[in-house]
Amino acid sequence: MRPALAAWLLLSLLGGAGAEDMCGGPPDPPSRSIPAPQLSPEERLSPHMPEAQRCDACHAIAFQIEEQLSKAERKVGKKALKESDYIEVLERSCSQDWESYGVLELNGEKRLTGPGLPRQQPLSVMVSGGPWPSRLSKMCHGYVGEQGEAQIYRAHRRGPAALRQLLCHGDKGPCAGRKDGG
Repeated sequence: MRPALAAWLLLSLLGGAGAEDMCGGPPDPPSRSIPAPQLSPEERLSPHMPEAQRCDACHAIAFQIEEQLSKAERKVGKKALKESDYIEVLERSCSQDWESYGVLELNGEKRLTGPGLPRQQPLSVMVSGGPWPSRLSKMCHGYVGEQGEAQIYRAHRRGPAALRQLLCHGDKGPCAGRKDGG
C-alpha cells in the first residue's frame, strides 16, 4: 500500500496538482486590464492645456484658489484679507506643484481629474505629472493676470459659484456654452 501511495503522491506533485487544487482551493480572481489613456501628440507635448481639458482645468484652478483664500481667511477670523495678503495667496495658489492632477479616459473622452473635480470612475488609470502641472500653473497665472487679483477676490467673497462663473463660465470662459455644466 505504501509504494502505491508514494507513487500516487509523486505523480500528483509532478502533474502540478497541489493540495489546494485537489481540495478545491479558492479560484483565481478574474484579472482586469485597464489601459492608460492614449494621449495625442498635443496632449503629450504642447505646453498649453488642450482645448478638451480646459473646462476641467478651470474648475480645478477655481477650486484651488477658493481653498487657499478660504484657508487664509480662517487664519484671520474669516475677515476680508488685505490686498497684499490676497495677492500673495493667489500667487501661491498658482505656483503650487499641481502634482495631484492628471488625465484619465472616461467613455472615450479624456478628462482632467484631481481635487475639486468630480470623481470620474472607480477603476481607471490616471496619467499625472508630465505637462499637466505646468499647464495648470500657466492657466492659473493667466486667469489672475486677465481678471486681476481684486476681481478674483471679490468673486471669492461672493462664494465658490461666483468664482467659477467668473473664471470658467463667462462669455469667454472655457466652459461657456457647455451643456454638462462642467
